[in-house]
Amino acid sequence: MTDQPSTHPARYPLSGDEPVVASPNLPALETGILAFWKGDDTFKASVEQRQGCTEWVFYDGPPFANGLPHYGHLLTGYAKDVFPRFHTMRGKQVPRVFGWDTHGLPAELEAMKQLGITEKAEIESMGVDVFNEHARASVLQYMDEWEAYVTRQARWVDFDGGYKTLDLTYMESVIWAFKTLHDKGLAYEGYRVLPYCWRDETPLSNHELRMDDDVYQDRQDTTLTVTFPLTGERADVLGLSGVRALAWTTTPWTLPTNLALAVGPAIDYAVVPAGPNGTSAGDGSFLLAADTIAGYCKDLGYDSAEEALAAVTRTLPGSDLAGVTYEPLFDFFADASEWGTEHAFQILVDDYVATGEGTGIVHQAPAYGEDDQRVANAAGIPTILSVDDGGRFLDVVAPVASQQVFDANKPLSKLLKDAGRVLRQASYVHSYPHCWRCRNPLIYKAVSSWFVKVTDIKDDLLAANEQITWVPENVKHGQFGKWLEGARDWSISRNRYWGSPIPVWKSDDANFPRIDVYGSLDELERDFGVRVTDLHRPAIDELT
Repeated sequence: MTDQPSTHPARYPLSGDEPVVASPNLPALETGILAFWKGDDTFKASVEQRQGCTEWVFYDGPPFANGLPHYGHLLTGYAKDVFPRFHTMRGKQVPRVFGWDTHGLPAELEAMKQLGITEKAEIESMGVDVFNEHARASVLQYMDEWEAYVTRQARWVDFDGGYKTLDLTYMESVIWAFKTLHDKGLAYEGYRVLPYCWRDETPLSNHELRMDDDVYQDRQDTTLTVTFPLTGERADVLGLSGVRALAWTTTPWTLPTNLALAVGPAIDYAVVPAGPNGTSAGDGSFLLAADTIAGYCKDLGYDSAEEALAAVTRTLPGSDLAGVTYEPLFDFFADASEWGTEHAFQILVDDYVATGEGTGIVHQAPAYGEDDQRVANAAGIPTILSVDDGGRFLDVVAPVASQQVFDANKPLSKLLKDAGRVLRQASYVHSYPHCWRCRNPLIYKAVSSWFVKVTDIKDDLLAANEQITWVPENVKHGQFGKWLEGARDWSISRNRYWGSPIPVWKSDDANFPRIDVYGSLDELERDFGVRVTDLHRPAIDELT
């Protein structure tokens, strides 16, 4: 005779007299336990009974409530439940308050999807107030479902006292944190090259390039090796007039804003005449790093690397090339009086240049490369943008005006080939960053942003990391530790609509320059004469 599954839920608390059933009805046990916990208010009692005991603080990254929980949410939820229970059983008080992340681009994208719009301009057209009201409702759409899921997985957490990042009190804490950083000299506005999503029209922080495992995806791009004929007095002195420097790029769309070339000071550069097999760029001589000749022997017109190396007429260190000028690829920004490019179109020297790929000569577009901007600005070369916020070319680059940057690669490559400025065109598969939200390929672009000066406190962060018990242990000096060692200043502002404001007011009158930073509702009321009840746009825009 076999035991039959019990359909009778157990009574709690158990007295010890209940029979042990060999084949229990597990769903009935589950619902019985959950019902008892709810009726008994067991979780609340477990916290209140520890009043006055040592507190164990539990920080939980809140989820968005504009979508249902997925496997990752529920899996980590078990860990988030086990540790607070463990420390409660050890005699500590562990309040666990649930929170909701209601701000940011994911919330905006969901709201846009629900409204059937795809562009920032459409938000402006419908009105920021209309859009933000829809976003406010959208982000809380699935709160009840979340509570049901989390409760069903037997996780103890306080939903009734849960916070939302859209709450006025929470947003006030955000502006307080910003003002505190600003008062300590740790927040500043800068114009820097950052990862930029042209689809969402906003910069990302470098941290966001690590948000998901699939942020970096293999992508096939067109690469060009382009010629830059050397000219001017310095080229004459070195005997390099007419020699064509070779630079390699995986982003042909940045070539209209080429304003300089960069070489490594200790790298040997060789002059190689065109070989007997001819080249796609015509006759004459070419300049490239000696270490890279073997990779270009066929393009230079030779049957082998040995033949190409034997044809070298001279070598010179990169440091000797400083200040050599060249013929611009395009004339879009060549008018120095209009664009301030009087120091542009010359060779610069910097240690970041290497010979692992390409020619050892790096094309510099200051608006689209972090090192490009640093090196060029130090030489007095301006940062000039050629594309708009949506990654579309401006009218000044007439041949590809209004084209998206990746779409412009092909016509720009053809223009340069027709002009005889391309030695090699090839396909290149490489790991490339994509937006973790919309999954489109990113670009790097100079944008105005507010930053936290992480580099000033990096030593403190590294010291604090040594005091943390990491599980697994290798994270301390592995992924997280290495990230801290290479930490850069953190871009915290986003050019969007639904979120906490950067609480900075700047005078738009040059005769009366002034910047005020606010950290509380009381401070705002003191200076503006009104009590703020909503820190979202457009309410905050009206404080002038």
